[in-house]
Amino acid sequence: MSRLSSLSRAVAGGCLVLTLVACGDRMGDLRQYTNEVKARKGGRIEPLPQIKPFEVYTYSDQDQRSPFTAQAQTTALTNVNRGTSTTGLHPDFNRNHEYLEQFPLDGLKMVGTLTLNGTLYALVKDSDNILHRVNVGNYMGQNYGKIISITDSDIKLQEIVPDGQGGWSERVTVVALSD
Repeated sequence: MSRLSSLSRAVAGGCLVLTLVACGDRMGDLRQYTNEVKARKGGRIEPLPQIKPFEVYTYSDQDQRSPFTAQAQTTALTNVNRGTSTTGLHPDFNRNHEYLEQFPLDGLKMVGTLTLNGTLYALVKDSDNILHRVNVGNYMGQNYGKIISITDSDIKLQEIVPDGQGGWSERVTVVALSD
């Protein structure tokens, strides 16, 4: 038995030696690669490209003709060049402005209608989410828009806008019921 026990001790010792040899320096190749990379000379990093400031352009169309209306006839152009207006049309600058005239039309939404004592009113919500009741004859929008009709589906306005030639022209604009 002692021989068997010494043989098993020898086998166990051999396995231990093999295990220690197998667990040797397995990180040697990684250390070698890291040392090679560190030994290289550093390259030059290109500077960031110069950022050019953009040119600010202010578009002002207040005194230009609307591209969505027909151009005035040549007789009107001739009269404007002489400093006279062909129609005499112009907004009433002395009139007190109503509250909804401070908002552009795209900031106003028709949200419904209301009938009181047989009169149809439109309900308009401004950009501050305040609800307003308007009737035919009221003004809204920034182009002197006077309400000329109200239906269940829209509000029709008659606006007075600059024609780009020194005069004024009328146009009809519709504010439809919002979804």
